[in-house]
Amino acid sequence: MTLADLRIVFLGTPDFAVASLDALVQAGCNIVGVITAPDKPAGRGMKLTESAVKKYAVEKGLHILQPEKLKNPSFLEELKTLKAHVQVVVAFRMLPEVVWNMPPMGTINVHGSLLPQYRGAAPINWAVINGEKETGVTTFKLQHAIDTGDILLQATIPIGDDETAGELHDRMMHIGAYTLVETMKGLINGVVKPVSQESLPLTIDSEQIPENSQYLKVNELKHAPKLFTETCQIDWNNAVDDIYNLIRGLSPYPAAFTFVNGKKLKVFKATKEIISHNEETGKVFTDQKSFIKLSCIDGFISINELQLEGKKRMGVEEFLRGFRF
Repeated sequence: MTLADLRIVFLGTPDFAVASLDALVQAGCNIVGVITAPDKPAGRGMKLTESAVKKYAVEKGLHILQPEKLKNPSFLEELKTLKAHVQVVVAFRMLPEVVWNMPPMGTINVHGSLLPQYRGAAPINWAVINGEKETGVTTFKLQHAIDTGDILLQATIPIGDDETAGELHDRMMHIGAYTLVETMKGLINGVVKPVSQESLPLTIDSEQIPENSQYLKVNELKHAPKLFTETCQIDWNNAVDDIYNLIRGLSPYPAAFTFVNGKKLKVFKATKEIISHNEETGKVFTDQKSFIKLSCIDGFISINELQLEGKKRMGVEEFLRGFRF
């Protein structure tokens, strides 16, 4: 069997998924169907908007399915008629077993971490928030528990000291697409073999380790849960590095925030200064022209790009031309 013989159904919605779909198309894969989100009203005129994956699929003349519910009998019947050998899911919603277990070769997912590390909804964000120096992408086979299926292929990616989650996302998008194509090639020629995550050394959950344990948590599993509002609020009682990593890890979306003069202020880019001081934490320092910085326990965070609620995103100098502390 060749890539052209392999019947693939692709499931995805945003731009991140488009890169993988395009890589499969460019590699000569036989995409027999593309499943993406239904068109949704958006913008001031509430016009129906197509997903990034649908726009690409239309451009390439691919067969498109947009089910409201993945357990709908008519959708399942149409999916069966596509007779896919394998399904690929990238940045899509959770799949019921009746969908992911349908093709004989199963369903392959592209995940933005080196599994089993950072299982969950926001692996790119949490890797940056936690100050990791390295992450990666993993292709693996779906099974019942989220992000626990057998690993097929992994690629490591260094994280820059000042890199934001958005910048890492854009790099990972293309590396993940390349890794997916290599996975498909490896499955066809027998080079890639599924490996159980249980056989890998990183299998200890931090919750299993007593708080006062004498053992180092060298094998601690780190998770990547969904981001909530409380995750995004800056605590100025934390260390400079922790706050800086939080800002990087949430930029550009959903963005770290604080409150200034009673108004919510999102922070997209900042610089850090580690220095001893006697100022109270969270205190604002500014010349009202060119800089804003706030104190934390071991230094200062200077805000470079920000957005006040109800206003557009802007640089600090532009912001200070219209705002007074």
